[in-house]
Amino acid sequence: MTERVALVGSERGLRVDPDLPLAVAALGDAGYEVDLVRWDDADVDWSGFDLAVVRSCWDYAWRRAEFLSWAESVPRLRNGGALLRWNTDKTYLRDLERAGLPVVPTVWNPVHPDDLPAAGEWVVKPSVSAGSRDTARWSDASAALDHAAQLTAAGRTAMLQPYVTSVDDEGETAMLYLGGHFSHAVRKGALLVPGEGVRHDRESRGDLSRVQSTAAQRDVADAVFAAIGDLVGGAPVPLYARIDLVHDQAGHPVVLELELTEPSLFLPQAPEAAAALARAVEAELQQ
Repeated sequence: MTERVALVGSERGLRVDPDLPLAVAALGDAGYEVDLVRWDDADVDWSGFDLAVVRSCWDYAWRRAEFLSWAESVPRLRNGGALLRWNTDKTYLRDLERAGLPVVPTVWNPVHPDDLPAAGEWVVKPSVSAGSRDTARWSDASAALDHAAQLTAAGRTAMLQPYVTSVDDEGETAMLYLGGHFSHAVRKGALLVPGEGVRHDRESRGDLSRVQSTAAQRDVADAVFAAIGDLVGGAPVPLYARIDLVHDQAGHPVVLELELTEPSLFLPQAPEAAAALARAVEAELQQ
């Protein structure tokens, strides 16, 4: 009997995610029956799939409790509920830092000017967010603190980071892992424009190009990937992961984000990686 694989997204994600056509084709070539399904579709019988793969659930940030409840109810889901619970709140950066891994310095719920790290600009965002929603770059300390106060007043956790200036020239480097192995690296251009304030319509997939990662970037990303199991209580190796790196003032790679929930895998920039995803699914199903 042909095994069934669900690629799971949100209503919008299933319409516009550029990874999906390549993923569907690769899984079909590998002999799987593939369904594209919404995570919040109450009519879906999740027990009918041999594996459900979270892909573009881009609305989880404002429906987190509902999303996590769903994730914990699906019998064979990757990445699974424990990873998603940990990763959907960026307070996981504290765990990475405590583990000795290099991360962008972060202040949580700043209140006073003395709370701000020394920098020319700062980024403020909620700890639960996706697609740069409710995120802004500030050069004025009072504006940064006002933004943080608005988030905390709404019952959210505010995080403030020094703006890493290398992003303007170098962008971010996304390090992609599939099936437990490094797959490819993609440069993402700068998103936050000085002075534009909070926006909800940023296009995060426009300025993309495949790049060769450096040895230093691989060292950091490999260390972060290897630490995930211990940090999430023995969770299985993620089916996929994306580790976004930037260079600090000394030129060292540091972690901006670790994406285990619904990261773009940038398959159009590395089309052969779709076959690696299919092999990762095959390995998962053989366990």
